[in-house]
Amino acid sequence: MKKQRRFWINDMEALTYIMFILIIIGTINICSASLITAYTDFENPYYFLTRHLISILVGLVAFAASSRFNYKRLSHPNWQMGLIAITILSLAAVLLFGITVNGSRRWLPLGFMQFQPSELAKIVTIIISSSYLGRCLDKKLPITIDPRKNIVFIVCLVIAGFVEAQPDMGTAMIILGIPIALYFIAGLDKKWMGIICGVGAILLAFLATFQPYRLDRLKSYWDPWSRAQDDGYQIVQSILAIGSGEFSGMGLGHGFSKYSYLPESHTDFAFAVLCQEMGFIGALVMFFLLIAMAFYFIKIALHTKDNFGKMLVCGIMLLIVGQAAANMAMVVGLLPVIGFPLPFISYGGTSLILNMTSMGLVLSVNRHNKTTQTNSGNNTVYTKK
Repeated sequence: MKKQRRFWINDMEALTYIMFILIIIGTINICSASLITAYTDFENPYYFLTRHLISILVGLVAFAASSRFNYKRLSHPNWQMGLIAITILSLAAVLLFGITVNGSRRWLPLGFMQFQPSELAKIVTIIISSSYLGRCLDKKLPITIDPRKNIVFIVCLVIAGFVEAQPDMGTAMIILGIPIALYFIAGLDKKWMGIICGVGAILLAFLATFQPYRLDRLKSYWDPWSRAQDDGYQIVQSILAIGSGEFSGMGLGHGFSKYSYLPESHTDFAFAVLCQEMGFIGALVMFFLLIAMAFYFIKIALHTKDNFGKMLVCGIMLLIVGQAAANMAMVVGLLPVIGFPLPFISYGGTSLILNMTSMGLVLSVNRHNKTTQTNSGNNTVYTKK
C-alpha cells in the first residue's frame, strides 16, 4: 500500500508550521499597515517593520530555548516565586517609571526596546494556575478558590489589579480570565462557579462604567454609527475597512485605511487592514489557521499524562487562540473596543516574543510527556516511553 503523504510528521511540527505561517502573514500585514504612520512619526516608512523583524529574531531564540527547556521545572516553588516577584516588581515599576501613551502607562524603557510587563503577567498567571491545578488533580483534591486554601488565585488577583491600575482593563481581563477558565476546565466546585460568575459580573459592570471613557466605549459599541465622528469612529472605520475588502481584497499595500483613517491600524486593528487588503479569502485563511492551531493544542493536551502539562497547554491555547478570537470579534464590532491584540499579527515586540516563548513551552510539554507519538500506516499510535 502506498504510504500516505503528510504535511507534517507530528503535532509539534504542525504547531510550529502554523505559527510561522501566522508570523509571515503578520509581518507582511505590519509592513503594509504601518508604512504611513512610520513615515509620518519617524520619517522612516520601515521603522515598525525593522523593530518587528528584530522581535522575531529574539522570539526565535526564546522559542528554541523554551521548547528544549523541561517545563516541569516551572512547577518548583523557587521558579514560581521568582516569576511572581519579577512580574509584580516590573508591574510596579511601570506605574512609577513607565512610558505613558494615550493616557496609559504600560511600557518600561530598556534603551534598545520597550518592555510591556503585562504580557509577561499573562503567561506567569497561566503557569502558576496550571501548577496549582495540576497538583490538585494529581492528589484528587477539590478545586477551590477559597483564599484559605488557594493563595495562587489571590496572586492572580493582585497581578490583575496592578495591570488595571495602568489602566488596561482588557489585559487585566485576560490575566484573570484565563486562570478562571482553567479552574472551570479542571472541575471547579459548582458553589465557587456561582460565586465567580456573580462577583465577576458585578466587578466587570463596575470597572466598565466607573470611568467615563469606558462608558462611552460601551455606548459606541451598542450604536457606533450614531457616534461615527466621536467614540464610535474607530469601530466604524474598522467595519468600513473590512467591508471594502470584499471577497478578494484590494491587494497588498493598496488598502487606504492606513492613511490615518483607522487608528491603531498596525496594532489592535491589524485584522481590519488584513481584511481590506486580502479580503474574505485572507480572513478565511486566518480563521482556518487558528482552528487548526486549536485542534493541535487539544491533541497535545489530551495525550499529556502530566496534569500540570495538560493545564499549561490548555492555558496557552486560551492565550493564543482565545485572544485571537476576542480580537477578531472586537474588530468586526461583536465586542466593545477593549484592546485585545491579535497574536502573531498585531505589532508588539513583547507580545510576539512571549507568545513564541509560550508556543515553545507547548512543544516542551509534548516532548517531555509520558507518551511517544509514532506513525503506523494511516494511523497515529501513542505508546509509553
